[in-house]
Amino acid sequence: MHDEQLTQLSREIGDKLIARQATVTAAESCTGGWIAKVFTDISGSSAWFERGFVTYSNSAKQQMVGVQESTLMRYGAVSEQTVREMVAGACQAASAPYGIAVSGIAGPGGGSTDKPVGTVWLAVAGPDRVIVQRHIFTGDREAVRRQSVAWALQTLLDEFLIN
Repeated sequence: MHDEQLTQLSREIGDKLIARQATVTAAESCTGGWIAKVFTDISGSSAWFERGFVTYSNSAKQQMVGVQESTLMRYGAVSEQTVREMVAGACQAASAPYGIAVSGIAGPGGGSTDKPVGTVWLAVAGPDRVIVQRHIFTGDREAVRRQSVAWALQTLLDEFLIN
């Protein structure tokens, strides 16, 4: 997905959130603030995106969005359990009914047999449910990160904001 498409998705998300008088937040690890960037590329986005969290380290995940140390020790940063706690903590900290959390291995190093490079866990939350998925994206570091952002935005729009 190209930058223009990400911008258009962000604009649509913003329009839907404004209509609902709601906000969204993001807790990002491997995407390093890319979701916050594409949201804030939209003029007026402060009406629907108040804050995001770049929680690259485990300590940041714990301190900023309340991921439990025991979760990180047992399951690791790149796990369903961690992104569930990330999105819940971000939504609570930002008082936002909608949220996105991303944690993955963008590469080129850092992969393992269980979690190869390209493994990304994503959580997208709305007022009454959370969708969590694991993906193994392909390509270089930028491609893995871009695909993560695109999937998160498209899922937020399709599953929570279009009715």
